[in-house]
Amino acid sequence: MNALVSAQQRRSVLLTTAGNSSQIDQHQYLTFMLGGEVYAMGILAIKEIIEFGSLTEVPRMPSFIRGVINLRGAVVPVIDLSARFGKAITTVTRRTCIVIVEVSDGHGPQGSTQVVGVMVDAVNAVLEIPQNEIEPPPSFGANIRADFMTGMGKVYGKLVIILNIHHVLSVEEMAGLAGLEGGEASPA
Repeated sequence: MNALVSAQQRRSVLLTTAGNSSQIDQHQYLTFMLGGEVYAMGILAIKEIIEFGSLTEVPRMPSFIRGVINLRGAVVPVIDLSARFGKAITTVTRRTCIVIVEVSDGHGPQGSTQVVGVMVDAVNAVLEIPQNEIEPPPSFGANIRADFMTGMGKVYGKLVIILNIHHVLSVEEMAGLAGLEGGEASPA
C-alpha cells in the first residue's frame, strides 16, 4: 500500500510539473494478477485501489459488468477484466481488489471522463518499466485483443502485458455492448 501512496504522490508531482498528461513519458505501471497472468496499467489513470466489497447487480448488463458500487456517494460501475477479455468471470478471493480508474470518453481534451472500477485477482506492485524494455504488442497469438495492449514489458526476465486501459474500458464500446446484450435478453 505504501508503494501505491508514493506512486500517487509521484503522479501528483508529474501532473503538476508537466501540466498535460499526454506529454508525460510514462514509465510507472501498476502490476496485477488476472487468471494467473501478470498485467500492468499506467498509474496515471489510477485513482485508488479498494478492497472488494459488496456489489449491486444491474439487470440486463453484459457479463463483464459485474455491478455498481457506492464510492463516497458516487455510483461507479465495476468491470470484471477477465470477463471483458472473453475469459471466465473472476472468482472472488481474499486478494480480489477493485482498481478505480478514470477513463476519457475518447473525445479529446474537451471530452468528459468516467470513473470505472476494474476487478482484478490481486494487486502486485508499482514498477518502473523503462521504454527500452517495452516491446510492441504481438499482432497475433495473444489471449486478448491487440488494441487492448500497449506493449509487452520485460520485468525480471518475464513478459508483462501492458494494457491500453482507455481501449479496454472504452465507454462508447462498453455502452454499445451493453445495448446489444441487454436488447437480446429473452423475457423470463
